[in-house]
Amino acid sequence: MATTATAYLTGFGRYLPGDPVDNDGIAARLGGDDPVTERIRRRILESNGIRRRHHALDEHGEPTELNEELAVKALQAALDDRGIPADDLRMLACATTMGDVLVPGFASMVHGRLGGGPMQLLSASGVCASSLAALDAAVSKIRLGDHPVAAVVGSELPSRSLRQRRFDGIRAGMDSHFLRWMLSDGAGAVVVEFQPHPTKPSLRVDWVRQVSLAHEHDVCMRAGMAGAEPSLGSTWQDVGIDEAERRGMFVLRQDVSMLDDLADAGIRQFEELVDIGLVDVHHLDHVVCHYSTNMFRDVAFDALRRRIPTLDTDRWFSNLETRGNTGSASIFIALEEAWSAGRFAPGETVLLAVPESGRFSFAFAHLTVVAPSDFSGAVT
Repeated sequence: MATTATAYLTGFGRYLPGDPVDNDGIAARLGGDDPVTERIRRRILESNGIRRRHHALDEHGEPTELNEELAVKALQAALDDRGIPADDLRMLACATTMGDVLVPGFASMVHGRLGGGPMQLLSASGVCASSLAALDAAVSKIRLGDHPVAAVVGSELPSRSLRQRRFDGIRAGMDSHFLRWMLSDGAGAVVVEFQPHPTKPSLRVDWVRQVSLAHEHDVCMRAGMAGAEPSLGSTWQDVGIDEAERRGMFVLRQDVSMLDDLADAGIRQFEELVDIGLVDVHHLDHVVCHYSTNMFRDVAFDALRRRIPTLDTDRWFSNLETRGNTGSASIFIALEEAWSAGRFAPGETVLLAVPESGRFSFAFAHLTVVAPSDFSGAVT
């Protein structure tokens, strides 16, 4: 009898640094109380729907932790949830937008701090969708039989780059300030195994899909270059650090005029999954979706209702309003919260959806909740 190997999520963890910061306290942490910045801040916060978020900064705006520390704390929480030590891991896949150092890779730094034994490492760089790229790699190695246990973490600490000192001398505009009032810090992690948890429900990974549309779209979210497209002499490595700072190359920028196109492209990617049969909307019980603003949620719901009039949006889960936009960590932080809250029952299906504005890429994962008694040792 033929067997098909699969993979299961058996442990879940998250870490959010410090106490929650509300909308009135965000400027005190990051700085920037001039009239123009204040007007932009209030406009962005009113539209994105975020009410609380976490920063690894003290009340004076000074960093309290490293990004790798956030990652390790989320990983340790996932390992504790599974009830295994780091020594059991044979692969560690780490996703982040910006690590603490340029070299070594983020996964090497996380492994060094986490400990454990020898293991395969993967550093997935990018923006929001890099976490599902890391998950895809870990799941693939588990399915191949190369490793019995792996862990995946998405971790972000953008607040260091969002403080006022980075914006001094730079014209306050929507492209430079949009992400400043959108992003926050945190980490989320999962444990991946070749079999389900022996005593508790698990999430079977049915498939993971990623697609880039960079061939069709210009850069939307960027840092490290002057202008919207890189060219010789226009990146931070082509000039001195002081000049790069003066020219605002280290500011994380967003071309907000492209965001409607991002939402439209994401809906088309979802519809394609439906058309090819990977998603059955009549048997899709839950959607955990990462989005940066409630405006995108409303646009998506309106478009999907035209295609699926019976769509139950109560089954869509997001913790954007209370956890903020933590980039690559967002999908795992949301999944852990939904899982811990008991939203999923054995037999139900879950779709993870992550759009990434960097240069338009999208990632999805389809999961099925399985009870320990559902596992027979093989899938035919």
